[in-house]
Amino acid sequence: MRELGLGPKMREYDVVNLWASIVGEQIAGVAHAESIANGKLHVHVTRSTWRNELIFLKTELITRINTVMKEEIVKDIIFR
Repeated sequence: MRELGLGPKMREYDVVNLWASIVGEQIAGVAHAESIANGKLHVHVTRSTWRNELIFLKTELITRINTVMKEEIVKDIIFR
């Protein structure tokens, strides 16, 4: 995979797949990671009230994701 240059893309794919286990059941119940590109994780949120709450938690979530992944993969989260 590394020889083909697919390592970073696979790590990004892992972030999307591991979203629920990283953020926990409560957040995963209202927010679903859809895609990631160029360090920006796109997350669909079911309600605007939750979107506002998650914006306040953005820095903490980015830190938690990158800690679990053991490298800086996510630089920003876009909640929509």
